[in-house]
Amino acid sequence: MGRRLACAALLVAGSWMSHGCAGASGTSSNAVPGPRRASMNDRNTASKSDKVVKTDDEWRQILTPEQFKILRQKGTERAGTGKYARHHEKGTYVCAGCAHRLFASDAKYESGTGWPSFWQPIGKDAVEEHHDDSLFMRRTEVVCARCGGHLGHVFTDGPQPTGLRYCMNSAALGFVKD
Repeated sequence: MGRRLACAALLVAGSWMSHGCAGASGTSSNAVPGPRRASMNDRNTASKSDKVVKTDDEWRQILTPEQFKILRQKGTERAGTGKYARHHEKGTYVCAGCAHRLFASDAKYESGTGWPSFWQPIGKDAVEEHHDDSLFMRRTEVVCARCGGHLGHVFTDGPQPTGLRYCMNSAALGFVKD
């Protein structure tokens, strides 16, 4: 509840686009943007040898401007505008930057926030979490374990069995149908 109030305060303050809670894209293609399309057989371990490291110029060549702002500059989209906010197909959500498997559709739920929300990542090596003290509050940032791209934030107001809400930006995600 406190998080929703904080997000509402940001909306009223007019700074939602530059900070916020995570969310959108606007296109409806199922294509996974980035260097390659993920395969359901891909390993989902992000060891040091699997890490994707690119310069900003290299990222700009493979990401849309919106994806670059979110994944590489920790931006956020407006609530309710993302292509995956009300998406209900079966499959796997992957990182739009490197196609790393992140979330199974079975863990997606309607949080009422306007962003795609999940109660758990697809595996323990899918994402990394970091403290985020921006916006005068402590939050937990969620990044792709393979490329370090900003995905959104995780909060403790989600459903059981985890009680977590992984609130993600649609533009940071791709989708692979089952």
